[in-house]
Amino acid sequence: MRWIFFVSRRFANVDRSGRSAVTSRLASLGICFGVMTLVVVLSVMNGFQLGFIDAIMEISSYHVRVTGIGPGQSAGFEAFCRTMPEIRSAEPFYEAQGLVVGADARQSAALVRAVPSDICSADAGFARELGMRNGRFDLSRPDSIVLGSGLAGTLGVHTGSFISLLALSGGSDVELLSDDRIFRVAGIFHTGYADINSGYAFVSLEAGQKYFGKQARLLYGLKLRNSSGDGTVIAAVKHAFPGLSVESWRSYNRSFFGALHVEKDMLMLLVCLIFVVVCINIFNGMRRLVYERQPEISILSAVGGRSRLIQSIFILRGFLTGIYGAVPGLAFGLLLSVQMNHVFSFTAQFLYWIQYFFTMLTAPAQAVYVRENPMYLLYARIPARIIPGEVLFITVSGILSALAASWLASRDVLKMTVAEVLHDE
Repeated sequence: MRWIFFVSRRFANVDRSGRSAVTSRLASLGICFGVMTLVVVLSVMNGFQLGFIDAIMEISSYHVRVTGIGPGQSAGFEAFCRTMPEIRSAEPFYEAQGLVVGADARQSAALVRAVPSDICSADAGFARELGMRNGRFDLSRPDSIVLGSGLAGTLGVHTGSFISLLALSGGSDVELLSDDRIFRVAGIFHTGYADINSGYAFVSLEAGQKYFGKQARLLYGLKLRNSSGDGTVIAAVKHAFPGLSVESWRSYNRSFFGALHVEKDMLMLLVCLIFVVVCINIFNGMRRLVYERQPEISILSAVGGRSRLIQSIFILRGFLTGIYGAVPGLAFGLLLSVQMNHVFSFTAQFLYWIQYFFTMLTAPAQAVYVRENPMYLLYARIPARIIPGEVLFITVSGILSALAASWLASRDVLKMTVAEVLHDE
């Protein structure tokens, strides 16, 4: 190994100027930009996706849903959940479809969910993702209701307003249409998922039992410490309570999570395509380097250097090319991901001034109508999510692409015999 490092360093010292140096720098620069771009893109996309997923898991679907629990089974089921370390929380709830009427007779369909009044203190994830915008999540009064921000905007109501659940699905013992279900808006929440904001309302568990009817199904939402452990929990619940129906988050949101999975797979394909292009560039440069170094290679072979050792010299060059590109690319990518809110804010300001400048040159009277692009400001509020496993995969892929290209380019390092090369010299 000392001999390989020594010869590789001597080759590198000689190649610091000329075409070989330019090719090596461009290859490292390509890996650097590839790693940086992919780290930033994946981090921003994870911010979008995980914002949706967290809101759905913590507020809407839970990790595991359990139905079919009878009136006398609730205490036993909750005690069973407390004995399982995989389960973080288990909350009962009812839900029904309703037609909500707000100010000026504005109407909107909504999913009305009845939850325990102390759910925010018992379930930290629910409280975190709910994001109260106005008022409080206070369901201590039987006529209190908490609305999503989109639903409140559609109804034209605010904290303290009164709304009516005009139509409400339920059992045969409740009226489908009634003007008596009057609720006071105790708070307005805003999550990372627009469908929840525009279609969800929460009332107390007691109000659900009263208005949804005795035939309403009692459901339990289980939240796990590890979302991938749903199979173990489902098997344990079915074994302990054979008559219950248990559904995982994987099947409950199959279409939505399937779309996100396809989106992530396409990004992974993009990772491969970018590094394939970089690999071809390094391969071509390394092939030329091997050809230019035929006299030195022959001399090394003549003094006893084996083919594999000589090939290792060029593989080491490719490995260092990958390191010199991937490590700075990783650093810049992480830096941009952490500061992504400032990047989008700067981009919004920069494009605004560019547009304002050219508008002043061409149509000064229209300059007062130039505004910043609100989409950039929206993106700036979405935090990037850095997943260590994905970042490591991208970085290692950048290094391995250079390593593979160097190995392929130097496979026939002694294609010409030593005598042929020395004779030509």
